Amino acid sequence: MGACCSAEIRYKGRRHEKDELEDRDEADGHSDNVTSIGHNGAIIRLQGSSSFTSMYTRKGKKAINQDAMTVWENFTGEKNVFFCGVFDGHGPSGHKVARHVCDALPLKLSKMHRPQPRPRAGARKDSDKDNRHKQWEADFIKAFQEMDEDLTTVDSLDSYCSGTTAVTLVKQDHHLIISNLGDSRAILGTRDNKNQLIPVQLTVDLKPSVQTEAERIAKHGGRVFAMEEEPNVQRVWMPDHDCPGLAMSRAFGDFCLKDNGLISTPQIFYRTLTPKDEFVVLATDGVWDVLSNNEVIQIIGSVKRQSIAAKVLVYYAVQAWRTKYPGSKVDDCAVVCLFFKKRPPSATGTLSEVSVQSASHLDVPDPKGKKTEEGETVINSDIVVDPKTIEEVHRANTYKRSRMSRHKTSGDSGGVTQC
Repeated sequence: MGACCSAEIRYKGRRHEKDELEDRDEADGHSDNVTSIGHNGAIIRLQGSSSFTSMYTRKGKKAINQDAMTVWENFTGEKNVFFCGVFDGHGPSGHKVARHVCDALPLKLSKMHRPQPRPRAGARKDSDKDNRHKQWEADFIKAFQEMDEDLTTVDSLDSYCSGTTAVTLVKQDHHLIISNLGDSRAILGTRDNKNQLIPVQLTVDLKPSVQTEAERIAKHGGRVFAMEEEPNVQRVWMPDHDCPGLAMSRAFGDFCLKDNGLISTPQIFYRTLTPKDEFVVLATDGVWDVLSNNEVIQIIGSVKRQSIAAKVLVYYAVQAWRTKYPGSKVDDCAVVCLFFKKRPPSATGTLSEVSVQSASHLDVPDPKGKKTEEGETVINSDIVVDPKTIEEVHRANTYKRSRMSRHKTSGDSGGVTQC
């Protein structure tokens, strides 16, 4: 039985005391490192943390957790190359599809990619960028296409009316290549000229509300409309049947709609990292439906221990669900944080000290929480972190590690390495 803590959070003036951050950790294993060895000796991480990564997933109130996540370190056998991904399943077998893609996609991409020789001294940086971008883009698109085709051959997966989204990235040196399929999202935490932490959205939420996506679907006979009970959520429907009602315009699986405009081709984005860039956050829509880019960056920037950053973010997302949508079921949440450097203590501040200024036109919140020009709904809210929240997490983790250490000393062979 896991250690308990009472973590206090003030959200829009309301206080909540919930045992969320250490909720049955020893039972569900979310604080334990779970790793294996992958292609070319890569380290595959499904739970836990490393020197530069933090990951956490939490089941919502909709039966089984359909979210999946993975981190590959030394990806393609190259030192300090990372692959990160989060996957959000949907439909009756969505959890199985998400788990299968989570395991198979990075393996497929790793086998497909052919590492380029390091650029010679004096070589043009623009040329290096273009070559790496083009190669990774081609590899991502091919891997996604083959992954979708493979789903039709797996007898244990019913992917006709089930599927998964995917947002993945590869970090290689100062190159960041992001691929996106669906409505999960990737954002970057960086510093502006005043050294304030600000967000940059790296992907576009691929929903039926995006005009170009809706036009493609309509061109192939699919229908896009919202149900009366949720007029602000556009969904994709079959030509002659009011199903399946997908809230995203691209996905793996969902073959009932693949002839009607739903595609599995990802959008690819590239960024050259600078010394001001600090971390990237990948998360499923369970996070973005209730927290803005600014709030996510503020939360991650306020955590002193990078290893628990993903868990703290999920905690606040769950609290936001309960506050904003008390009549709705909390959605599954999965988060992967990739840090580019170890954060010095002086760089960590409270949320009130972090700028809420946006660095991306995709995250300009409407005061009334209406649609932005990209078709996404940004909910504006005030969030205040009580320092006790983070301290309670540290205290609970320290207590649990000491308990497990005592178990090991007394001959308990069931202990696992803590992050």
